Amino acid sequence: MLESVVNLSDGLRPNLGDRTVEEIPAGGNDPDYFDSQEVWYPVFYLDDLDKSQPMPFTLLGRDIVIWWDKQAQLWRAFADQCPHRLAPLSEGRVTEDGLLECPYHGWAFAGSGKCDRIPQQVTGGTAETSGRACVASLPTTERQGLLFVYPGKPENATKTKVPIVDPLAETPSEWVCLNTFRDLPYDALTLLENVLDSSHLPFTHHRSVGNRANAVPVELEVIYSGKQGFTGVWEEGPRRGTLGRQDTKFIAPGLMWHDLTSQQFGRTVTVVYATPIRKGECRLFARFPFKFPNKLPGLLMKLTPRWYSHLGQNAILEDDQIFLHYQERYLEAKGGSSNFAKAFYLPTKADSFVFELRQWVNDYQANPFPGEALPPRLSKEQLLDRYHSHTKKCASCRAALARIQQLKFWCAVLGAIAWITLPLLVFFLDNTSLLAVGFTTVTPLAFGATWLGLSNLEQKFYIGRAIPPRNLPEKK
Repeated sequence: MLESVVNLSDGLRPNLGDRTVEEIPAGGNDPDYFDSQEVWYPVFYLDDLDKSQPMPFTLLGRDIVIWWDKQAQLWRAFADQCPHRLAPLSEGRVTEDGLLECPYHGWAFAGSGKCDRIPQQVTGGTAETSGRACVASLPTTERQGLLFVYPGKPENATKTKVPIVDPLAETPSEWVCLNTFRDLPYDALTLLENVLDSSHLPFTHHRSVGNRANAVPVELEVIYSGKQGFTGVWEEGPRRGTLGRQDTKFIAPGLMWHDLTSQQFGRTVTVVYATPIRKGECRLFARFPFKFPNKLPGLLMKLTPRWYSHLGQNAILEDDQIFLHYQERYLEAKGGSSNFAKAFYLPTKADSFVFELRQWVNDYQANPFPGEALPPRLSKEQLLDRYHSHTKKCASCRAALARIQQLKFWCAVLGAIAWITLPLLVFFLDNTSLLAVGFTTVTPLAFGATWLGLSNLEQKFYIGRAIPPRNLPEKK
């Protein structure tokens, strides 16, 4: 039974009364080994959590359940197994008195992990007091709109810094931030390798957020590197220097950001958290903080529905989703990360951050799934799935999809009513009048066109584009 950890101070050493706790670096104290368990990982945006029901997640191959403890007013993370018969607690419910109840036999657990009641035992029984009746509880904390979980030794949680985005912490009220997430069909390290590589944007994301015409030599420099990550710089910066210098920071094992400032767009930061779910799968948390030189762009961004921006961001992710899924399997066949220098041909400085990341993995034995093989390849249809990888887990997209489906239903009903009543309208109205002709013709067509438009929008919540924009014929 392990008590959850909450209310740590951003970027500060935890403090217990007058005694400052000795800080432990992420990954543990061993200077030559990075322990992937001894790290805080984001698992959900707080906006996507539902206090009325438990939610499952898999962290480093371990199934956990997230639920709201209304008695303590905080989020809990438990091992997703009832100690009785190992049923998943995420299939259960949060009871009226604020306990997590197993769906199989109704055993109920308090926020500490202690069993509160066993319905099957006779009055006066004390089986719930046994340590075997407890559920393992993982430390949790909230930071910058995210829920973090600590999978390592619970006693180390208060001593380990939570990985936050420093620019956001400095002046939180000055930023406008777009956020998205998605469960991706490749490793967290593959994701980080991809987003650290700025040189792929003009080609992979041509006609979405990139342009092949902007491709230039990318002269990356690593400024500092160590067990806790590395920092680097691209002096010229993207778009042929028009956006200014780009500074990059990688905080081991799963956070990176690019930071740049220009007169045209102000300061923009591209942030990625890569949380390892299991071998060959990770959860991406992408954050796009903007500090504009004037208020209008920020106001427009705030007015944009969250679900609408998610549709666009999912499309961008799918630009490289398929080939990254295949790429990491080709690397595994050539010896994996430990053999990356021979498997990859990295002749330019554009690959400096990729090299540094893979070298960091090797130097500190930081592979979170050592010895595990990747699962079989997925089909393109599975790789383009949006519903299971995002929509059903996103509060905004899930609600938007439900509203769209309701609108479709009423468009179909009203369109059918309009069509059925046409003969009566023609009979009672002068069929030579413009009013009669216009009404009887336009109304069913309008409902039909709206239904088709909503159907096209609905599909975007389920599956991505089969052909990425870069591969479409160029306009002449």
